[in-house]
This record gives sequence, C-alpha cells and structure tokens, in this order.
Amino acid sequence: MNRLLNGTLCVTLALGAGLAQAETALRVGLNADIRSTEPGVNRDENTDTVMLHIVEGLVAHREDASVGPLLAREVKRSDDGMTYTFTLRDRVHFQNGATLTAQDVKWTWERYLNPKTQWRCLAEFDGRGGAKITGIDTPDPLTVVFHLDQPSGLFLASMARPDCGGSGILHPDSLAADGSWKAPIGTGPFSLGEWKPGQYVVLSRFKDYSPRDDAGPDGFTGKKTALVDAVRFMVIPDPSSAKAALMSNNIDLLPNVSASDAQELKSTPGVQISFSPIMAICGLLFQTNDPLLKDVRIRQAIAHSLDYGQMVTALSNGTSEPNNSAIPQTSPFYSATAKQGYRYDPQEAQRLLKEAGYHGQPIKMIVNKRYSQMFDMGLLSQAMAVASGLNIQMETLEWGTQLERYQSGNYQMMAFSYSSRLDPATSFDSLMGDKTKEPRKVWDNPQAQAVLRDAVRESDTAKRQALFDQLHTMMIHDTPMVIIYNGTVAAALRDSVKGFHSWPVSSPRLWGVSLAAQ
Repeated sequence: MNRLLNGTLCVTLALGAGLAQAETALRVGLNADIRSTEPGVNRDENTDTVMLHIVEGLVAHREDASVGPLLAREVKRSDDGMTYTFTLRDRVHFQNGATLTAQDVKWTWERYLNPKTQWRCLAEFDGRGGAKITGIDTPDPLTVVFHLDQPSGLFLASMARPDCGGSGILHPDSLAADGSWKAPIGTGPFSLGEWKPGQYVVLSRFKDYSPRDDAGPDGFTGKKTALVDAVRFMVIPDPSSAKAALMSNNIDLLPNVSASDAQELKSTPGVQISFSPIMAICGLLFQTNDPLLKDVRIRQAIAHSLDYGQMVTALSNGTSEPNNSAIPQTSPFYSATAKQGYRYDPQEAQRLLKEAGYHGQPIKMIVNKRYSQMFDMGLLSQAMAVASGLNIQMETLEWGTQLERYQSGNYQMMAFSYSSRLDPATSFDSLMGDKTKEPRKVWDNPQAQAVLRDAVRESDTAKRQALFDQLHTMMIHDTPMVIIYNGTVAAALRDSVKGFHSWPVSSPRLWGVSLAAQ
C-alpha cells in the first residue's frame, strides 16, 4: 500500500514482505537501528549512513578524501581566510517540492549553531574547536557568505564530516509547528519513507532529485542518481542471522561484515566481497581522571603489554596492519614519525607497573557485542595484559549504554572505535579537548590543544605535517588511549547488486547502485 507522507512517496513494508506493485527495492542489512532521523544530532554511524542519503550539505568529501562542492556550485575563500562565499546550484529541489534558496541554508545553519539543537559538531563552529562563525549573509537567493573570526584550514572539511550529518541543509518543514523535530526534508536522492524502530527504515527514490552535472558519483558528491525505487535498511543485530539472510538471498547487501565472515562468504556462490582500507580509529580508551589510570605509567604499561602484530592479524584476518597513530595509514600525512608507536615489551610493562605501585588492582574495561571488533579487541587485550601482571576485567554493555558512558566520561577503560576522519586535524580533534567542558574527550592536554589549533589554522602542507608529527609524539608519550589499527571494511553483496564498492570513509553509498534481474 502506498501513501503520501510530507509530500514524498512512502512505501509501507512489513519486514520480509515484498514491495507493493513490484517496485525495485535494495535490501540492506544494519547491525542495529538508527538512533533518530535528525542529522548530526542524536546519531551514530548507522544513523549517519541513512541520513546522508536524505540530506546534502554545501560541500562533501570526494572519493580521494578531498572536499568538493555539493549543493554549492562554487566556493570562494577570501585572501585572509576569514570569509567563505558559496554560490548555490540553481533549481535544486527539496523533497517537499520547494526550491533551495540561500535563506534555507542560513536557516539550517542558524539552527545548527543554536546550542538547544545539540548538534554533534557545534564545537567545530562556535570557537571551541577552531574558528567561530560570526555571521551568515544572503546577498541574493543563490549566494551565502560565512564570516569567521579567524582563518581556518578545516572549515570546509568540518562541514563535510559524516558524523556532522554532512551539515545537511534542511527545509523548515522538517520541524513541527512548535519547533520540535518532525522528519528530515532534504535535497538528497532518497527521501524518508517509513521508520519502524527496531525493524527497518525505508527510503524512497526522490523522483525530482537534482543531480550535479558531473560525470558520475565521487565519494559523497558528484552525480548521485537513485537507480532503485527504494532502499530498505533491515535491522539484523545478530551477525550469524545477517550472514544467513545474505546467503539465502533475503537481503542484497551487508555493508560491513567481520574479517572472518568475509573470508567465509568469498566462497559462497552468488556472493562477492568488496574490500577497502578505512580511516577509522580502533583502540582502547583510558579515563585519565580515574584514580588509578591517571598515572601515565600504568597506561603506558598497558600499551607495552599488547602484541600489536598478533592482535591486528587476528582482528582483521590479515587484511590490516597495526597503527598506533591518530593519523590514518591512508592519509598523505602518515609519515615516518607517525609509524613510530608502542613496542610490545612485557618486561617494560612490568617495570612501569612496579614503579607505579600497581599491585593487581582490577581495571574494568567496557565492551559491547554489537561491534564484534570492539569485543574482540577487548578480549585479546585482556588476555595479553595478564602476562604483564595486569588485572583487566571486561564488562559487556549494550552499545547504546556504552555510548552514553563514553559521552559522559563515566568509565575506567573501554574498547572503542571512531568513525573515519579524513583530515588528521579532525582525527586528533575527535580525541582532544577540555574534559570539564566535553567529558567525551580522552586527551586533555592544553599544550597539545595549542598545537592542534595551529594545525587547524595552517594551510601550508609542510607546516601542517610538522605539527601533526609533533602531536603524534606527544600523544604516544601521554597515552590517553592506545590506538591499535585503522582496519579494513568488507562489504558482502549478492551478484545481482551492481555499482557498489567500499571506500575509505566506510559509510555505504547506495546511489548509483542497481539490481540486475535474477
């Protein structure tokens, strides 16, 4: 049965049921439900994945991790680096039929900058994490001018961040009459059809979508064309059930499968695997305000207790290599300095523990089973640390509960992963900050924050490289966390799926993807 919702076609589906009128639907497995439909606010990686098919920002990341225009036709930066002028593409439509104007951009950004919105990336634009937006002008319907209080080499990259919802531009009808959130009305190639919490999210092809005139898709930008009538994200928390659904042709695509499952599925008839290195950060977080872990020697001892080669081989099934740096291995800034990390040295770990007066006090490490790599990372770390005399005890929580504990800083130690950041400054920024203002930050070092501020303002590549090398060296010394590896994303898909491939950001893109007849 079809019905109209906020001016867009909503295809009502029951889990496992067929599409009305035999429309083409791409069935995609999600390991957990989305957290909300509000881009960049109450979010996680799955939420970002879904929302970035609905909303679009002024700019977006290209395939090579650079930033290019999306809703903007052109972007100009002033000589002093404090003014950015965006010229919008003409005749771009929202999913309710309205035409995009500069006023919509200003309205959206003023809402993001309002602390009451609780936007994930407010700190990147209000002066806490870099430049502050001091004003937004709209001199004509297709021109938006952003004024900053200082130069910023990261302004566009921060705008494009997937965890910011791509700073997606929204139509005011996304809000109810009382100003509360209702549903996203964006400009993307798909619109929100139906969300049945815990079961599925359906996106419908936006038939009046206004694509760029590029040759084809390019990361999150380029020519984005929906080639299926609907995308059905099906919530399947159990990895074994998800794998069985793919093998039995009940779903078409699993965007992220474990390394071991990828190896098994490679030999399954009708299934193919798409691999790509990613820029995520996977490791162990320490609460440096904890009475025990505030001693850097204990944190360093844990770092020296881990056999990184053996661990990463097991975690990735041999598809990744260790990396102790916040600078991803695929980054052009991954230098010889960034390759210098922790050495596996149980004797050094024992020496540090003895010097710190550690006598086997329990250290509680939070893990979850939603993300198998986090659980396995914790399990391997616990087992390896025993040889150095460390008493690490695992506590398994639901992912939502762990995320809340991370946000509040209410933990002693946890296995955790950060989604891909495409510039080293944003990688470091996701980890660094004043814990009294942002409890989720793990590295609270004012000197390091000053270096990061210089890296954010700097646009010269060689000078940025030196600053990133300095930050890496400082972080290895402070050990606020142990970064273990960046990882590889493996997607498993039926042979009928055409046009899909993984990429370093890891978030799947389903425009340009079609289904062949079977």
